[in-house]
This record gives sequence, structure tokens and C-alpha cells, in this order.
Amino acid sequence: MNTLLLSPHTDDVELGCGGSVVKFMEAGDNVLWVVFSSAADSLPEDLPKDTLRGEFLAVAKSLGLNDKNYKVFNYQVRDFNNHRQEILQELARIGEEFKPDLVVGPSLNDFHQDHKVIADAMIRMYRITSSIICYELPWNHMTFDTQLFVKLEKRHIAKKSEMLMNYKSQLVQRRGYFTDEFIYGLAKVRGVQCNSEYAEAFEVIRWRL
Repeated sequence: MNTLLLSPHTDDVELGCGGSVVKFMEAGDNVLWVVFSSAADSLPEDLPKDTLRGEFLAVAKSLGLNDKNYKVFNYQVRDFNNHRQEILQELARIGEEFKPDLVVGPSLNDFHQDHKVIADAMIRMYRITSSIICYELPWNHMTFDTQLFVKLEKRHIAKKSEMLMNYKSQLVQRRGYFTDEFIYGLAKVRGVQCNSEYAEAFEVIRWRL
């Protein structure tokens, strides 16, 4: 299966569905991971502007991905709204070339302005051709409909945590959602909801059988 992962910024996919990505790859999915911004303007002033890009590439390498499996664009963080048409055109090109069976991206209920742009563009572009599900970033949501659960084992969550440890630029900012306590805790809650040791939850926009 061709699985397209849409990450508005570096680390969004890892945080939202890193364990599921590991499981998809174990199942043999052909993955294309698209990052729209390395959020250079959000970095502390003492860090190089390509820091987050380098951290994402370390994640890709840890999963055995090569440059055919990912794309990193340079849209300015918090400015996606001014590039809606460009983003749509990029997604159209990706759709023609990659032909995704499954698209995984941010929720329509995500309140981050860049995430909203990607969610809208994702649905507009792939609503007829692909199944579409949305990952969970609880700190950005007022509501989230847990319509789909991907059952996971401890190794999947351990790998998710390992991936996130590459983002040293974020770890030093002591964001709670990068902690093992949060990562394992949310996965355990979602697991309890679907009779699994661990799980990640998704909203379903469109499902094609």
C-alpha cells in the first residue's frame, strides 16, 4: 500500500502517529513522508536555521528511509495561508506521481493555522482518490473524534520515543508532549479504549475499500 504522511512541520507526524508509522512500515507499506516546513523561524536564535531539518533527516535515517521516501519543503512557519495554491499544486504533483492509497495528516479540528491549511488541502486534493485519516495532537485540539484505532505493541511506542529523541532542539524547551510519560500515557489510554496494550487514535475523513 502507498501511504502518504503529511507533516506541516518537522515532528508533527512523529508526535501524532509515530508508532503507527513504524507498524505501517513493518507491514511493507511504501511510505512517502512530506514535511512542509522545518520551522527555522521558531528555533532559538543560537541554533542554525537548518537544525530541525537535520533532526528530521536523522529520524528518516533511523527508519531506513532514503531520499525517495521523503520531501522537505521550506514554507515559512505560520505563513502557510499565503501559499495555499502552491501547497495544493505540490499535493497534486505528489498525487499524480505517488498515487497514495492512504493519506495521513493533521485533523480538521487542529487549531494551529498551518495545520489547518494542510488538513484542508489534503481533503480537497485526495477526497476522491484515497482513504484519509487524521492523527491526534491533543495540545492543538478542543475536540478529537477517536473513530479509528491502530493497535500497537510496546516496541512501536519505544521506537516512537526514540524518533522524538532526535529533536534535541525541542527537548531543551521542555515541552511536555516530548516526554516518555506523555507518549506512553496517551498510547496506554488509547490502548485501553480498543483492548490493546497500546494504540494511536485517528479521525476518519474518508475510507475506501
